[in-house]
Amino acid sequence: MNLELDHFFILTDNPKEAGDLLVSMGLNESFSRDHKGQGTSNRRFEFSNGMIEILYVRDSEEADNGPARNLRFPERVQKKSASPFGVILTRTNDSSMSTPFSGWKYQPAYFEPPHALHVGNNSEILEEPLCIYVPFIGPVSRKEEIGKFKFISNVQVSVPLGDISETLRIAQTADRLQIECGSEHLVVVTLDNGVIGLSRDFRPDLPLIINW
Repeated sequence: MNLELDHFFILTDNPKEAGDLLVSMGLNESFSRDHKGQGTSNRRFEFSNGMIEILYVRDSEEADNGPARNLRFPERVQKKSASPFGVILTRTNDSSMSTPFSGWKYQPAYFEPPHALHVGNNSEILEEPLCIYVPFIGPVSRKEEIGKFKFISNVQVSVPLGDISETLRIAQTADRLQIECGSEHLVVVTLDNGVIGLSRDFRPDLPLIINW
């Protein structure tokens, strides 16, 4: 499918505690950003080939009534059964590529037209992660730097469902991304190919396990 994972986010109602946990582990926090018109803000933890994004609702009225209302961020925060995850995908070659899965156009207020995102139709299934394709970003040179906490090797997202949508089936063909049916909402991130052999489980504060 010529897709790769650009980054993923975890939606939380406690961004200070969530972000501070990652800081305490020694991850590199970058700049934060307010998403105008979307009602969200973030804390970003960057690697040489991707990012872990801690996302939170800054203004629920803006999120519910702005151009991102169909992403249903406030509802995803409030419902325990909803997935707190989103995966952002880009293409891996220079050839023109139609949208990889069925979905709808989302024009964020923080991007100048015609730079719009393509959101998978599974956005209607709150129990599944949001799948977002960025059509205006071409292949990115992603380096796997040597050292501790340098690059993302793999991201495994668990969905507590008996089956997954066609959107997720297509999304899981992306490089560095795995989707599986499990017992809970959980993301397991492997950094630096897991060469050190250590792991940290952030539950119950975050549905996140990091191996390195």
